[in-house]
Amino acid sequence: METDTIFYSLALLSVDGIGCKGARKLIEHFGSAKESLEAGEKLWLEVEGIGPKLVQNLKVRRIYSKAKAEMEVMEKYGLQAVSFFDSDYPEHLRHCEDAPLLLFYKGKIDLAKRNVISIVGTRKMTSQGSAFMKRMFSELEPYDPVIISGLAYGVDILAHRLAMQHGLQTIGVLAHGLDRIYPRAHYRTALSMMEEGALLTEFWTGTPPERENFVKRNRIIAGMSESTLVIESSEKGGSLITADLASSYHREVFAVPGRTSDPFSVGCNHLIKTHRASMLTDARDLAYMLNWEPIRKCSNHEEAVSLDPAEKQLFETILKHGKIQADQLSQKCRLPIQEVLSILLRLELYGRIRELPGKYYEIV
Repeated sequence: METDTIFYSLALLSVDGIGCKGARKLIEHFGSAKESLEAGEKLWLEVEGIGPKLVQNLKVRRIYSKAKAEMEVMEKYGLQAVSFFDSDYPEHLRHCEDAPLLLFYKGKIDLAKRNVISIVGTRKMTSQGSAFMKRMFSELEPYDPVIISGLAYGVDILAHRLAMQHGLQTIGVLAHGLDRIYPRAHYRTALSMMEEGALLTEFWTGTPPERENFVKRNRIIAGMSESTLVIESSEKGGSLITADLASSYHREVFAVPGRTSDPFSVGCNHLIKTHRASMLTDARDLAYMLNWEPIRKCSNHEEAVSLDPAEKQLFETILKHGKIQADQLSQKCRLPIQEVLSILLRLELYGRIRELPGKYYEIV
């Protein structure tokens, strides 16, 4: 995306009261963000929905200083932007009425002619949910899908890590600006994701992860994908909101059934019971419903995840203690803390361990 286009798009979005829909309407009418801002009062008033108050806001000069400041921060953090009107804008999202005008990202995004699915669920995933996901990803690999999720605890972060383990591109959609990573515990995973995938957001730098931003984030997760998979969910939660958004965009929704006594299967069972989601028991359900064909051969993951001596030492120490902190591992294994952290990240990517609150680690 050209620098000039980013600048004027940012300036247009800085206009009080304009919003993404208003900005897109002006660009569609005038041909570009720059022409939209330079059209003048007479021509602005000819656009449906543009009244005298918005015309006055379009004249405010500080919108350009805001745009300039944001571009400087984007350059500092190496961020890129894609516009709704660019050819490489996520095609599925383009068909959503509330699609953002700009998406900011860092990493690599390649969605052209790709199978794209979103995977969501509870932050308090059970061992049954984890086991299901590991099996499902082995079955998904031949179809080479792009995996979209939200970098949150539980289902989200396991989806990202399993995607990388199986050589699949994964994109984390964030509820804040790209000048930070939230939760901080997933920082190293986020760095790994950007090597072949990306982090993406509609929020400007400096935007904190406030509660209302997560609902806005969820519409992008649903909108970017041809299908949304709900792995586990309680009676209420963000994953059910994402499923409802996906349905409103006329996308396929799948849910993993569970025992009626399991609190983190209540949401999934209800989606299936009320015919708002198809039952998901393995990857073949997806392939059949979405008309997928295998794209590549599976790799031999038994060889890929064989542990070297240091990895094996840490793994066996965690196994012995049930759960343990990184500092304690460093002391018990007599390894530098930086080396321990590096090994822990690899073990997480292999799907052998998981991080718990308080910087504890346990065997998956």
